[in-house]
Amino acid sequence: MVADRSEVGLASARPDAGGRVVRDDPAGSGGQAPSGPVRRRPKDRKVQIIRAAARAFSDRGYYPVGVDEIAAEVGISGPALYRHFTNKYALLVAAAEEGARHLLNVARAADDPQLAPERRLDALIKAISEHTIEIRREAGLYRWERRYLEREDRLRIRAIYDDLNATLAGPIAQLRPTAPPADVAIAAAAVLSAIASISAHRSALSGAKLLPLLHDMSWAILRAELPPAPPEPDPGPVTKGLPVSSKREQLLTEAIRIFGRQGYHEASIEEIGAAVGINASSVYRYFASKSDLLAAAFYRTGDRVALAITEALAEATSREDAVRRIAERQAKLTFAMPEIMPVYYAEFSNLPQAEQHKLRAIQRQNVLEWANLLDGDPVEARFRVHAAIGQVIDVGRLLRFDSRPAQLARVTALMEAVLLGAAADR
Repeated sequence: MVADRSEVGLASARPDAGGRVVRDDPAGSGGQAPSGPVRRRPKDRKVQIIRAAARAFSDRGYYPVGVDEIAAEVGISGPALYRHFTNKYALLVAAAEEGARHLLNVARAADDPQLAPERRLDALIKAISEHTIEIRREAGLYRWERRYLEREDRLRIRAIYDDLNATLAGPIAQLRPTAPPADVAIAAAAVLSAIASISAHRSALSGAKLLPLLHDMSWAILRAELPPAPPEPDPGPVTKGLPVSSKREQLLTEAIRIFGRQGYHEASIEEIGAAVGINASSVYRYFASKSDLLAAAFYRTGDRVALAITEALAEATSREDAVRRIAERQAKLTFAMPEIMPVYYAEFSNLPQAEQHKLRAIQRQNVLEWANLLDGDPVEARFRVHAAIGQVIDVGRLLRFDSRPAQLARVTALMEAVLLGAAADR
């Protein structure tokens, strides 16, 4: 690819016989300055690169994205990009950090402590929603970026998100002065999750409809009454049931845990096999490759969600009751294997295209089954379902996926709020 001259200097400059630098004059201007505008490197080139990287990483994950394709999207060469960033990891850090910092700046600019808490929250929700809609294709990075960040970078970016949550938590605490601090923190995280959920899918909705929908879901969360929190300290996970003896099932479970802990590319078949007491060659008796193992884990999750929906529909006494029952099962399934959704968002692009197509079809069908139970616009219903799934992931992370019934009930209440809106308060 030919480099953009504005990035690599004046390619027409050359030394004369005396060693002085002169410029070619193909236009025959007699050495006079050209009459047209001089091309200069855009001042926002670094920002353009960061945003292009954020879009690529959000859409396809970290490993499948190449530096050259990011450069090509911006219209420069790979070597020109390296003038701004030393390597792909530096790009990931910049995309994650600048995205978080920009969102925090947007929130702080919109916040006015002199306003009543309702108006403060309205302004914050509107500003954060408008910004997220604008950068929708770039915003999905936050769900999995920490998997690939080194500890120092991870902690620094986490602090920015903590400041963002605190900015939103301030007026929430004013609005609900008797609420425990933990409930205020959960509400702030839940609102941000509902807004950010639009980055997890490609359903189309005009800004004129999407902005009011995000406002409605946010206020449904803020009005939701959470069940009491379980007593502290957390006694830790309770061991229930017996382990499965099937090596195939054990491999699926351990593979997801290992993928979740260190990433797909860093995990090895040998390590996965060792986790269940077999060698690598024995793993291949059950799965043809590492990507086959990853796909099988996603298929199994899709099947479990489909079964949960079927059971909820069979037990339900009304559409609204079915919505609640599905929410309960979705929360329980995710908390039982919390690594699965972050792995899905971060590692999905490592699958062959044919597998990606099939798995997306399964996910789409599960979302539609749930969305069809909701009243109102069917496209808005799909946005609500994705926002409910986001509550399990984002609020679940805040709760450290504590699977005690009381914590699951709190997450389910937030899911019901975004799904049913005002109906969830009845």
